Amino acid sequence: MIVKITGKLVALFNERAVIECPPFEYETLIPEFTRRQLQSELQKTISLYTIEYIDGNPNQGRMTPRLLGFLSEVEREFFEIFCSVDGVGTKKALRAMVRPVREIASAIEEQDVKVLSQLPGIGPATAERVVAKLRRKMSKFALMVARPDDAALVASGGAQTSDVVAETFEALLALGHGEAEARRMIDAVLENTKKKFKDSSELIQAIYMNNR
Repeated sequence: MIVKITGKLVALFNERAVIECPPFEYETLIPEFTRRQLQSELQKTISLYTIEYIDGNPNQGRMTPRLLGFLSEVEREFFEIFCSVDGVGTKKALRAMVRPVREIASAIEEQDVKVLSQLPGIGPATAERVVAKLRRKMSKFALMVARPDDAALVASGGAQTSDVVAETFEALLALGHGEAEARRMIDAVLENTKKKFKDSSELIQAIYMNNR
């Protein structure tokens, strides 16, 4: 199973990216939010975290293997959870992700059916099902913080800010902090520093220093 691709971004279309990993070139389906982040990365080396699936109808005898690509492991995880809702599925979830994961996750957590209904392919009835099934699972995804350098950092294959934040959130919960408290502690550090944290241990250290 292919779980990550690193190579040169040689072409970018509305719903797909082509990555050169000699001697092969891989076509990877991507959501609109990811496409926008990759626009400035053509001919540069990028990394995408991938999901493999088989597209087609077995009754018609035509099955095509596909790759889906995301800029971080956390975005990939969110996608898999999003797909689990009845009436969503792979294609609809990919089409719906036109906004950053943190914004979609926040809307689900806040039960904002109006915002969710505005996503392509997600009407009011599907939005209600999404909220009912996922609203208690969105805390770490809603934590993903937008920073000006995130796209370039991810594209260059560096430490993933979103993944570091998610890992730190889980670590704080394991240490006995509540969800609201963990979010407040992380936000307090990220809002007051421009530092890039290479891993969760470094971010946790900064959090506890900030709370002295």
